[in-house]
Amino acid sequence: MKSRKDHKGRVLKPGESQRKSDLRYIYQYTDANGTRKVIYSRDLLELREKEKRLIRDQLDGLSTYCEGKATVNFVFDRYISTKYDLKPHTRANYKYMYDHFIRETFGRRIINEVKYSDVKHFYYLLINNHGFKPATVDGIHTLLNPTFTMAVRDGIIRNNPAEGVMTEIKRSNAWQKRKRHALTLAEQKAFMQYTANSPEYSHWLPLFTVLFGTGCRIAEVIGLRWDDIDYENRLIDINHSVVYRFMENGKSEYHVSTPKTKAGTRVIPMMEAVYQAFQDEYEAQKERGFNMAVIDGMSGFVFANRFGGVHNPGTINRAIRRIYEAHNAEEIVEAKKQKRQPIIIPHFSCHHMRHTFCTRFCENETNVKVIQAIMGHKDITTTMDIYADVTQDKKTEVINSLEKKVAIF
Repeated sequence: MKSRKDHKGRVLKPGESQRKSDLRYIYQYTDANGTRKVIYSRDLLELREKEKRLIRDQLDGLSTYCEGKATVNFVFDRYISTKYDLKPHTRANYKYMYDHFIRETFGRRIINEVKYSDVKHFYYLLINNHGFKPATVDGIHTLLNPTFTMAVRDGIIRNNPAEGVMTEIKRSNAWQKRKRHALTLAEQKAFMQYTANSPEYSHWLPLFTVLFGTGCRIAEVIGLRWDDIDYENRLIDINHSVVYRFMENGKSEYHVSTPKTKAGTRVIPMMEAVYQAFQDEYEAQKERGFNMAVIDGMSGFVFANRFGGVHNPGTINRAIRRIYEAHNAEEIVEAKKQKRQPIIIPHFSCHHMRHTFCTRFCENETNVKVIQAIMGHKDITTTMDIYADVTQDKKTEVINSLEKKVAIF
């Protein structure tokens, strides 16, 4: 075969070439993940030095990994590079959590020196010394556990030191996971009536009605488009959501996201109040302007903020807080005048509205599979946890009613 040469007649090695346009030297190679990459130089000798460093770095890294001398950080980075099916915002969240909570501490440890007790001590340190919530520690575990599992499968370590740690911690007193509360019917009505009657906050009423009346996630509601609403059959097609997340480019951006599971794609029948809320929102936007945002090619979103874009969940939660705080301040004064107990609305957020809807649903429906389908729960145990709490209250209610009707002696 005829050897490839540069403009000075020097023979080029496999993978090397020279561009005719600017005479720059190029070396093309495939990295460990199968990705095609290129390095450049204006000097052939300099290019070959870069090639040598590249090969040395690849071999050193592989050797370190194969000998079990790599750090947890090295193995995690290798693990996350294999997760080709992750959505961009999910990948960004994983990296953010790892970089902030693991990389500069536990992540520096040599992987084959990590023991079960080391992982357990690290988790307890986060809980007891740093006040981490159970959900955060669970999230950290979902990053470390598969990282160690990959190292086991690659034959780098014999056992996964994270296996079983969370199970043990969850059985201990340190694991006190607070259940998300639902508003009582009285609290829900008080909040909605105050919103409806407030000149300052009444524009939020259609959005809150949809949240309380469908049980949708906030990302699903702010991502709703007019095309997703079937007025004739009174159905809402939930087929995507709009997320506002920290991305790998360092910016927080809006993106359209498809449901993580098949259960997330669903069709929800509209209550009359929800149907009217959409009508009211449409009429209001005819005067103040429709949502003009275009996100990943999608447009025509139902709910719009004052700038004509989609809502930010944080902004909605702050509005909720302002409303219930204003209500509570007025309610305390009114209740004192009327010599009655005030209806104090506790702290809650958008997701509590979803939980409240599910609670009302469970109070009035016995078919758990129907509840699961409407809520879009992947795992029925999520539905059953809520259902079990509600039915316990119902048991007490029924027994109290029975006591009034039936005398024991």
